[in-house]
Amino acid sequence: MTVGFDNKKYLELQSEKIEERIRSFGDKLYLEFGGKLFDDYHASRVLPGFEPDSKIKMLLKLKDVAEILVVISAKDIEKNKYRRDLGITYDADVLRLLDVFQSQGLFVGSVVMTMYHSTARVDGFIKRLEMLGVKVYKHYAIEGYPSDVQKIVSDEGYGKNEYVPTSRKLVVVTAPGPGSGKMATCLSQLYHENQRGVKAGYAKFETFPIWSIPLSHPVNLAYEAATADLNDVNMIDPYHLEAYGTLAVNYNRDVEIFPVVNAMLEKILGCSPYKSPTDMGVNMAGFCIVDDEACKNASANEIIRRYYAALCDARKGRVSKEVVSKIELLMSKLSVTAESRKTVKPALEKAAATGGPAVAIELSSGVVVTGKTGQMLGAAAACLLNALKTLGGIDDGTELISPKIIQPIQRLKVKHMGAVNPRLHTDEVLMALAICAVTNPTAKLAVEQLDKLKSCEVHSTVILADVDEKTFKALGMHVTCEPQKG
Repeated sequence: MTVGFDNKKYLELQSEKIEERIRSFGDKLYLEFGGKLFDDYHASRVLPGFEPDSKIKMLLKLKDVAEILVVISAKDIEKNKYRRDLGITYDADVLRLLDVFQSQGLFVGSVVMTMYHSTARVDGFIKRLEMLGVKVYKHYAIEGYPSDVQKIVSDEGYGKNEYVPTSRKLVVVTAPGPGSGKMATCLSQLYHENQRGVKAGYAKFETFPIWSIPLSHPVNLAYEAATADLNDVNMIDPYHLEAYGTLAVNYNRDVEIFPVVNAMLEKILGCSPYKSPTDMGVNMAGFCIVDDEACKNASANEIIRRYYAALCDARKGRVSKEVVSKIELLMSKLSVTAESRKTVKPALEKAAATGGPAVAIELSSGVVVTGKTGQMLGAAAACLLNALKTLGGIDDGTELISPKIIQPIQRLKVKHMGAVNPRLHTDEVLMALAICAVTNPTAKLAVEQLDKLKSCEVHSTVILADVDEKTFKALGMHVTCEPQKG
């Protein structure tokens, strides 16, 4: 992987910018964090060199003055909304976030339940949090939101929300995903702080789109692909252009809501400190790109991966076909196709030749290995073993795991665990391989190659079983699938 992003410089610039913004307001800054806070794999894929936990590292520089406020929408709990990248629901992710923040030494103040309405599921989750010792505050839907500023910024609007006590200068407001109500939580808190005589401010930390690079840059187009289901569209910030005479990229929701947010800030604070939605941001990522071509290539590949993800989600009924069409349009802008992904053609050819599902893996060297469906192994498991052989310089005909090991596992799966498919999945193969490595030097050599699979590309001719997809992702691999059932 060619490094295209200076992560060290990013941490320094971003920390300095946040500290500067805290000082500009006086007592307190509510900083809305967009995107993923400590596992931003999208950023690490489109900005090679960006570390997924960069934001956490940056916050650790400020941990003495920072606290975390986690936001989740009651609507998302009711809809059982989930994070596709992790395969867990938003409510489960809140619990995960709390654990990770605390394990990193960051102070987690409380959880805000936005759009609160009483249901068994919502109240059950609140009770679960409270049993864990987590304070939960309720914010409500406001009639006329977001256009009726007079009502919103009043005792009948934000005034009805429960005030969230905070004790640090920097309050980081984060959530499992978009649409959780982070901005509304920040502005509600500003209203309550102002009522209490506290000089508090608001800012946004959105990594994407990157305001300081061109609108049509593949990095920004990759963000559109990632949010195609939200109807987000990157655009030139007209307010920034009018105020400063310079181009800056933002996205439609922030541009559309800016007059309202600006009016709210004026009503709460007396005057707004911002002339544009870009002004509200503290994003320095664009100044840390050191190899533009590497980032362009990585972003084009990410758009293709998003295309395949959308195809599979549409097949499962999770998104509409319009989402697929939007990403196809982005691909056409960059003159790339699905076949531009190097693993696609070999996988499809292997499937056609064998008459069954197949998988292809592109290694860091550019070599592509394939795997077919057999009597003992699924295609994903077979391809994984073939990749480890290639990385370790092990002869293709070498038997890494004896059938005498595989067959008892198959009998266990079918006879005692109710499995219909006796073939071993990737996790089962890795466990069997690890056991063989105790006495078999060749198997040990294969196990030693696992770290080399990080950032390798995988393509399957059918939608992978959840366990296989999770195993590949746990190894740091990038997975795509044809929208076909296995």
